[in-house]
Amino acid sequence: MLTLQSDLHGNHLLGALPSHEWQALAPHLELVHLRNEQLLCDSGQRIHHVYFPTTAIISMLSTMEDGSSVEIAAVGREGMTGVPVLTGGETMPNRVQVQCAGFAYRMSAQALKQQFARSDFLRRLMLLYMHALLTQVAQTAACNRHHALNKQLCRWLLIEVDRVASNDLTVTQQLIADMLGVRREGITEAAGKLHDEGLIHHSRGHIKVLDRKGLEARACECYGLVKREFDRLLPRLRQAETVE
Repeated sequence: MLTLQSDLHGNHLLGALPSHEWQALAPHLELVHLRNEQLLCDSGQRIHHVYFPTTAIISMLSTMEDGSSVEIAAVGREGMTGVPVLTGGETMPNRVQVQCAGFAYRMSAQALKQQFARSDFLRRLMLLYMHALLTQVAQTAACNRHHALNKQLCRWLLIEVDRVASNDLTVTQQLIADMLGVRREGITEAAGKLHDEGLIHHSRGHIKVLDRKGLEARACECYGLVKREFDRLLPRLRQAETVE
């Protein structure tokens, strides 16, 4: 059980809640450690828990009949998993799996649904988050279809460092390839070029972003579009509530 609102600030959605709202949610939140590649909910499964990451990154994966998969969204400290429980869907259409180990607050889906029904503020906050998340999903689909791999890699790396608030990523080239739905050799070549240009340093199982602005300049427009949408939607509600 949480005792201080500052405990929630590792996750932006929880940190946006006014005091009376987080007091209602806090007894239902449990801080848990998530392992690499831990399956949180499979496609078609009923959603029993939702997760609000603080340091972990969770992937939403679209899986094909042949077993191949591609990431359609990454969820970190800016968001939550399990959105369908708030829309009446009850089950996940996609696989939800931990991409990078770390911590998250877990809450029963039923408890969140009850608070969602009671709270106007929580409803508005979650609806804004859903809008931003749908933007990310749609733009990721367009990016995977239309943009060169080197631009996709820059976009993906920027999203990751945003989600964990660190320039250091514990990630393998194979994982990146799996997330983007491409061959590892392509990631190796693209990462090597970024390394040679001094934008990143990569070693086995580790990537460090050295020049963020340079990476942003080489990324496709998809990264900036999604980031602007998150920045536009979510802080606005916090500011409006502060004025009130």
